[in-house]
Amino acid sequence: MDAAEYALQQLTTWPDLSPGPPSCDVGRALVAGSNEIVHIHSARSADVHLTATVIRRMRGELERSHELRLQGDSPWVTIRIESPSGARLLFTLTSLALHAHARREGDPVPAAPCSAAAGSPPAAM
Repeated sequence: MDAAEYALQQLTTWPDLSPGPPSCDVGRALVAGSNEIVHIHSARSADVHLTATVIRRMRGELERSHELRLQGDSPWVTIRIESPSGARLLFTLTSLALHAHARREGDPVPAAPCSAAAGSPPAAM
């Protein structure tokens, strides 16, 4: 089992997340209510809908991670999940995203597209 499959298997046990179709039509998605939170695009990468508010607040810390890629002004971040540390980062950022969406720090609907929908190659980092 690769790290992405392991991460997806673990995240589907979280009570606030459920599988759903990704709006980008690439890979699999996990949603909380009507909010897409995680897109698993490949065996090596995932996007997390952190929200623009959280990214602005944490930009410095996020930019220092070699396992993470910011996408301009997008509320999504791409995580390389090729190892257990990448999976742990995915879990941490998914938790932050759930809190942000629950506290209504979500972005206006419709949200900006994830990396796959925006045309970025999901696995390239």
